[in-house]
Amino acid sequence: MSLCLTSDFMSDHAANQNSPEHTLVIATRQSPLALWQANHVKARLEALHPDLSVTLETFVTQGDKILDTPLAKIGGKGLFVKELEHALLDRRADIAVHSCKDLPMDLPDGLDLPVIMQREDPTDALVSNQFARFDDLPMGAVVGTSSLRRKTQLLAARPDLQIRDLRGNVGTRLGKLDSDQYDAIVLATSGLLRLELGERIAQTLDKQVSLPAVGQGALAIETRSGDTRVLELITPLICDQTQACVRAERAMNRALEGGCQVPIAGHATLNGDQLTLIGRVANDDGSVVLEATSSGASSDAAAIGLRVANELKTQGADQILAAFYTR
Repeated sequence: MSLCLTSDFMSDHAANQNSPEHTLVIATRQSPLALWQANHVKARLEALHPDLSVTLETFVTQGDKILDTPLAKIGGKGLFVKELEHALLDRRADIAVHSCKDLPMDLPDGLDLPVIMQREDPTDALVSNQFARFDDLPMGAVVGTSSLRRKTQLLAARPDLQIRDLRGNVGTRLGKLDSDQYDAIVLATSGLLRLELGERIAQTLDKQVSLPAVGQGALAIETRSGDTRVLELITPLICDQTQACVRAERAMNRALEGGCQVPIAGHATLNGDQLTLIGRVANDDGSVVLEATSSGASSDAAAIGLRVANELKTQGADQILAAFYTR
C-alpha cells in the first residue's frame, strides 16, 4: 500500500511540475553572457519556488547577426531584444532576461519591466595584454569599443587615442585583442566578472574617465503586462536599491531621447535614502563634455532623472545629440 501511495504522489507531483502554473519559460540570447544571466535567474527562481520548472528558450537576435557595422548605424541596442519581446507577446516565453543597459527606453505595448535585480560592478574595464593602466597607453594607442559613450569619454581624457569599432560577444572581443588588433579594449566590468574573466581586467576605469551607461551592471526582467502569476514568481528578485537607481538613470535617458546612437552616460548611487545621479553628454571627439548632478530621496528617482536631463539640455545637450541623429 505504501508503494502505491508513493507512486501516486510522484505521478501527481510530476504532473503538477509540468502544468502551466508550475512552469516558466525564459527568453534569452545565445551568447555566453546572456546564457549566464538567464541561468542565474533560473537558479534564483527555482531556489525560491522548489515546485517550479524553469526552461530557457534561446534566440539569435539581429544584433547578434550583424557584426560588421557599428550599432549606432543599424538601429541601436534594441536589436538585441526584439526577438525576445516577440516571444513574450506570442506567449512562447513568460519572461525575458536582459542586460539593463541593452534595453531601449520605451517598451512595446503589452510589455512591462517590473524587476531590476541587484547590480554587479557598474564600471567600464580596461583590458590589455601590455598595459596595466589607462594612463600607461602610449600616444596613438589603438583602443577597441563599440560604444559611442565610451569613445567620446576616452577621447575627452586622451585625444591622442585611436578608437576603433569592436563588435561581438565578450569572447570574440577578447580574441581580437589577443590577436594584436588592438592595444587595449574596453568592456563592462560586470560581464567579465560574471563570466569569471576578472583576471583579464587591467584596470577598472574611474567614473571621471568613463561614466557608466544607464543601467550598466544590472539585470532586468521583462514580462507581459498584467501577468499576475509570473509577477508573483519574480517579484522577490527585485533589488529596491538598484531599482531606484536605474529608475533615475532611465528617466534621464528617456527625457534626453537617448539610445545607442548617442553618447549619454548616467549613473546613480544611494547613500542611505539619498539618491545622487550624475549624467554626462559629449560630442563626437570628446572636445565638449556636459555634466549635471542632482540628489534627492530615492522615492523621487524619476524626478531626479528629469532634473539632470533638463540641466544637460540647458547646457546644450539637445544640440550635441541632434548632431548624432542627423549624420
